[in-house]
Amino acid sequence: MTISKQIDDTCGIEATTLPVLSVVVIGRNEGARLTRCLESIGLMRLPAGPMELIYVDSKSSDDSVETARKFNARTLSLESEYPCAAAARNLGWRAARAPIVLFLDGDTVLNRDFVADSIDELADPRTAVVFGHRREISPKASIYNRIIDLDWISAAGPADFCGGDALIRRDVLELVGGYDEGLIAGEEPEMCRRIRAAGYSVLHVDRPMTLHDIAMTRVSQYWRRGVRSGYAYAEISARYGDTDRPLWSSEARHNRIHGGAILALFTGAIILSIATRSLIPIVAAIVVLSSLALRTAYRYRWKTSNLYTLLLFGLHSHLGQIPILFGQLKYRLDRYRGKRTALIEYQTIGLKSGRVSE
Repeated sequence: MTISKQIDDTCGIEATTLPVLSVVVIGRNEGARLTRCLESIGLMRLPAGPMELIYVDSKSSDDSVETARKFNARTLSLESEYPCAAAARNLGWRAARAPIVLFLDGDTVLNRDFVADSIDELADPRTAVVFGHRREISPKASIYNRIIDLDWISAAGPADFCGGDALIRRDVLELVGGYDEGLIAGEEPEMCRRIRAAGYSVLHVDRPMTLHDIAMTRVSQYWRRGVRSGYAYAEISARYGDTDRPLWSSEARHNRIHGGAILALFTGAIILSIATRSLIPIVAAIVVLSSLALRTAYRYRWKTSNLYTLLLFGLHSHLGQIPILFGQLKYRLDRYRGKRTALIEYQTIGLKSGRVSE
């Protein structure tokens, strides 16, 4: 049975009386990236039945709201004191009328066939979430884009959680209460944990879903992204560490060991080099790091055949542990001080141009 027929039988009404799909796009100062995203939605191959488009804006200072209205989107503005992706998505799906919600970030481009090819996966009443492959739109634009493009790659099949782009059943969103607005990051894995605890599954299908435009060109952006990830690791693992369904506890613990070791390696090498007035300790530290990076590159050779990208990914897998570690430390310091951290942003304001072609 297709999802469209299932909706007819469940609701007892004609499919044309309500949308089959609600597309919820969230954004903040995306510029032309938002235009490109909305264009891709207009180009997608639709499932049987009508669609509605909702755009949720998080206090943009550009013309994002006006841009969305040009694409006939219903526009909503997030007025939260702490604007975040979780709050924006909640505002969007609660306003949605369809039984299936497609969530998209405003800096993505939707594959035209993903929804039509994937929506019937949700005909299984125990499948709550379906998502496909996300890749970077310009992986060669910077070394950061290259490594993050590989970060997105994971094996298809049953998954523990999805990312920001996904098809989700609205009734399950209602059941679990949607995204946790108290989190500044990691809201999708945390919600998927509650979804799986309720007896539903998350499915990663082997299909292209979106192209993402991280537009990362500076080490400061890379650092802040790592800090944000570390903050999420610490906050979520602290919440669920003592439960029968821990989340990110092993990842947080691994980072504290791994990140601490890499930091100690180079800090110790620098101190020893100064004390001995020799570069040998620093050279030795570089050799150790290079050996670790080569081993990691070999392990993940299934992700790409590009040697340069693999080597960068190997370095990222180890050096990237340091900002993640600082993110964990920041969370613990904030909790000690009783302080709440606002959104940690790392992306630049939207592109000046960009279109999607047929």
